[in-house]
Amino acid sequence: MLLGEQDQFLSYNGEVLVFQLSKPKHVEEVDDKTMNLCVRRMSFNRDTKLFVQKSSGVFSMRASHSKIEMICCSCTTDSRTGIILPCILMKKKKWNNVKYFLLLLHSSNQFEQSFYFKLDYELKEDIRLFAGPSVLWRHANKLFYISSNTCVVQSAPVHLSSVVWTGEIVDEGTVVLGIRTACLPESEDVDEFSVSDRAIWGSEFFGYAVQTQKMLTATCFLPHAYSRVVSSVYICKTERLKKQLRISLVAITHKNQLIWFQNGLPKGVCELPYEKPCSVKPAVTSSNDLLFIVSFASGNSCVVQRRDSLQVASKWQKVKCVLVDDFIGSGSEQLLLLFKDDSNTDVLSTFKITDLGEVNYASGVSYKHDVPATEGLQENGLLTVRALETRLQAGWTSVRELQQHLGLKKRVILESCRALIDLVEERTHILPNAKEEGLVSLWDDVENPPHSLSKETSLASKVPEHFTEKLWQRVVGDSLVVGVKLTESFYLSLSDVSLSLVMDQDFSSISPVIKCQSKIIRLNKAFSALAVSSSQIEPPPKKIRLDLHSKSDLKKEFPKRSSRFQLDAAKTVVAVTNLSPLLAFHRVCCVVLLHARKQNHQNESLQESKKITVCCGKILLSLEDISNGRYSVKMLRDESYCTGSMEDILAVLAVSVRLSFQIVSSDCTLTPVNSWLLGEMQCTPFKECRDNIFCHKAGNVYGTIFNWTLKNPFEGVLTIFCRNLTVLFQCLHSLTRVLPPSCDVKLLRSGSKGVLTEQLALALEKEMLTLKNSLFLKETKAENSLTWGNESGKKISNAPLASLLDTEEGVQQFRKKFQNEREESVQSMNQTMNGALYQKIALKVAEAQLSSDMIVWRLS
Repeated sequence: MLLGEQDQFLSYNGEVLVFQLSKPKHVEEVDDKTMNLCVRRMSFNRDTKLFVQKSSGVFSMRASHSKIEMICCSCTTDSRTGIILPCILMKKKKWNNVKYFLLLLHSSNQFEQSFYFKLDYELKEDIRLFAGPSVLWRHANKLFYISSNTCVVQSAPVHLSSVVWTGEIVDEGTVVLGIRTACLPESEDVDEFSVSDRAIWGSEFFGYAVQTQKMLTATCFLPHAYSRVVSSVYICKTERLKKQLRISLVAITHKNQLIWFQNGLPKGVCELPYEKPCSVKPAVTSSNDLLFIVSFASGNSCVVQRRDSLQVASKWQKVKCVLVDDFIGSGSEQLLLLFKDDSNTDVLSTFKITDLGEVNYASGVSYKHDVPATEGLQENGLLTVRALETRLQAGWTSVRELQQHLGLKKRVILESCRALIDLVEERTHILPNAKEEGLVSLWDDVENPPHSLSKETSLASKVPEHFTEKLWQRVVGDSLVVGVKLTESFYLSLSDVSLSLVMDQDFSSISPVIKCQSKIIRLNKAFSALAVSSSQIEPPPKKIRLDLHSKSDLKKEFPKRSSRFQLDAAKTVVAVTNLSPLLAFHRVCCVVLLHARKQNHQNESLQESKKITVCCGKILLSLEDISNGRYSVKMLRDESYCTGSMEDILAVLAVSVRLSFQIVSSDCTLTPVNSWLLGEMQCTPFKECRDNIFCHKAGNVYGTIFNWTLKNPFEGVLTIFCRNLTVLFQCLHSLTRVLPPSCDVKLLRSGSKGVLTEQLALALEKEMLTLKNSLFLKETKAENSLTWGNESGKKISNAPLASLLDTEEGVQQFRKKFQNEREESVQSMNQTMNGALYQKIALKVAEAQLSSDMIVWRLS
């Protein structure tokens, strides 16, 4: 079949439909009064790499003194069945009367006339076919449309200069996006920028819903400033979010540009390679790449790819038309380019099928000598890509489920934090409904709280108010230090004391609990500082121990050794946290919570202790106070002393790295160390604790605290509190230059060797006594409800052994007593023990053994 100027091409379900008007072959039989509309269904053969005809159809029309033309064709939805069918708009002109009729092509290649209408003018501008089928056009700056449901030409109450898009929008039906002369309202509740754009450019975009006959806000499509340059639009995605219409589209302009718009705002632009672009349509390839095919009035075409940005991926010249469909049956779309070829008039003689990736077929290329495995390899590659895409989609689904799970965990943590604050401040906390949170309750909801919770709440409320003596805060560098000075009202295990900082504001997007590091600093009159960090590295145990409550890394205290020390000590618990994240809120109020274990004086086991939580007060932090230096550490020189307050000293110690070094000299005394501290390092002692000195030397070492203790003239311990290890190395480098070459400097794990040795002896003694008392004390026998000896209840006299052996009755009494003791011994060896008692004994023994292991690690 030869092609003419009136031929139309349409892609439908992977096939190419070729429409052509022609006269019958036997014209003498019909007297030249009939015109045929022929259609041929062409499909791509992957074996021959050519298009072959599958079927054909003919529609005959009377053409007596009339001129018949094809206006346009498109695939539209038949409202009767909801099936998308090829649709062709035909024109029959006779004298001054113009008749238009719409044909539908069914799968059987039968044509059906849907409707017709007559006009006294010809359709020339912005002719569109849409669902129904329906026809829309512009004439004399007015919008007209007709549908198969009414078969009556209707006029829209709008004046316009052009139509840039027609299509379906969710909840609106068929919508026309056009350009008209700006109508500036006298009083209208619209955006000021929209009004100014219309006033400046004199034109505006508008949206008109055909079915509902209402106007849509056009600023969600395009800004009015582009109304002078946009020639065509394709809307890629529409959705409604909270009753707001959100639209993604691309537009081509008279300035040879393709612009990407998102919700009415330009997001990307690409310069087109040719002039006068006239239409744009999309394609989605096998790699999920979104392509935009732009056709130009000159017969050229190009493809713009949208990945990170818009860019021209390919371009062609002398293109007759570009169709988009799955022509090779791969499950994704390809581009079919039909080229102009004057030398060959066969149907689909010069073409190219491509997706700018794996698929690439072209006419005029010989495939006869290709290895047969080549095509199979390409097919296998496509199958592999699709399998990988499926796995990628499954992975993305898993990621979304994980994100939902993390969001649920975050909500649970936030609700737990609110419950903790309400518990401490003695407020009633109302838990949210499990169904509202997307959770399933694991137990029946009851109105009254469990007994254990009520008991814990009452315990927290019964804590004496005078438990904490003072609350303070300091800013040291990029750290915030919050301190609580404790009283000696009742005994606390210092290994289980910590602070929490909880923001008092209600932040829905972040956790109110501030990440911080708790430390315990005890200062006696001699200013012997011991800092305990909850994040200290746990020593390698010499044998497997039973970790009670993940507190094995904390230093244990020994009442026998430090009972006198506690009377003189000032116990202070501090929390150190990063300051800069808090400054983002400008002003933040934090609740300070103290967590501890209250123990009985008679039993020091953690199993006998009770957890308590105390609200120590609130701290207010503002950027203005920090800028004014309200919470800064002040270490000033007063003659030959340093006048820092106790809170300032504790704050510096809390953020410092503490290391102790044993210095031993065999040839000479260690007097140069003291001279080095007071001279080169420019140190001055604290006024209230002169054994510790503060470094005033300018530079990185400023603020370092030293403690120099001489055991004898040839041996001493130097303790350094510095802000980081760089400062430590600078101090040691300066010290080694003044020490004699024969000096030996050794890093101590914690404290002096003599003190640790004494503590180890006490720990081993405590471990031995715990082991003995747990297994052999009479109270252990009583707990097991075992009674040995004296089963008959008879009283055995405590007479001397010699008097019992003098008489026969005495011998019998001694024999009976001996027999009872032997039975008692056998019973004690074969006794059983319940699980609760065994667990209690094991925890006591493990607690004692952990203390000795810790001290051995420090001594090693």
